[in-house]
Amino acid sequence: MNERVRLIPIHTRILTEKDTIADAVEEYGRYLIGAADVVCVAESVVAITQGRYVRPEELRPSWQARLMNRFVPNAGSMATIYGMQAAMEEEGEWKMLFWFVIGFIAKLFGKRGVWYAHCRQASLVDDVTGTMPPFDKCIVYGPQDPDRVCEELRERLGCYGAVIADVNDLKRAAVLGASRNLERTEIARTLIDNPFGNGSEKTPIVVLQGYAHAAGFDPSAEGTALPPPFTELDKGEPTEYND
Repeated sequence: MNERVRLIPIHTRILTEKDTIADAVEEYGRYLIGAADVVCVAESVVAITQGRYVRPEELRPSWQARLMNRFVPNAGSMATIYGMQAAMEEEGEWKMLFWFVIGFIAKLFGKRGVWYAHCRQASLVDDVTGTMPPFDKCIVYGPQDPDRVCEELRERLGCYGAVIADVNDLKRAAVLGASRNLERTEIARTLIDNPFGNGSEKTPIVVLQGYAHAAGFDPSAEGTALPPPFTELDKGEPTEYND
C-alpha cells in the first residue's frame, strides 16, 4: 500500500496552548486534504495545544522517582528524575513503583514491557529537548483523549480518517489514537521513515493522500462499504511498529 500513498508534510507556525489542533490543521491543510486522505498529527503538538506540559523546575521529585531512576537506561524520557516525576504526576507514585517492581520480575521471566503497558505516561512523556523549541525546555505529556481528537478531526475536515502518532528517527512508529475503521498497524508502517518535522522544519502534520483508494475504498461512492470497525482490543491501545 505504501507505494500508492503520497505523504505530504504540512508546514505550520509554532503551535501553543492558545491554539486548538483542529483549527490549526484546517488553517494550514484545508487545500491539501481530501475525502480519501488520512491526516496524521504528531502527538507532542496535540499535547502542547492541550496545555499538557510542565517545566522541570515546577516538579519536586519524590523518593520513588529517585529510586526508580537508578534502574532505567541512560536514554529516553525516564532517564532523568524529572521525566520520571512527570510521569508519576499523571499515573501516581505508588502505581508507578508497584508496576515497576512487577515489570522487573516479569522481565526476569522473559516478558518485557509490563511497566510501560500499565503506566502509559512512562512511554509517552517527552523529556526536555524531546520536542520543538520553545518547548524544548519543557516536559511534554502524552495527549489526552487521542481517539476523540481524531474523530473530531475526521468530522471537521471531511477526510477519510485521522491519527495521532509518535514517530522517531530510530524506525519506531506508534499510533496513539485513530478515528474509526483505520488500520493502525498499517498506518504506523507507512509512517516508519518519520515524515514529521517537529524541530526547525515545523511540519507536525502529515497528510496520507489517497490512503482510502490505496486500501480499496472510494469515499465518494454512495453505498461504499467501510472497513470493519476496530476491535475492542485495538480501541484506545497504542499500536507500535518497529522496522
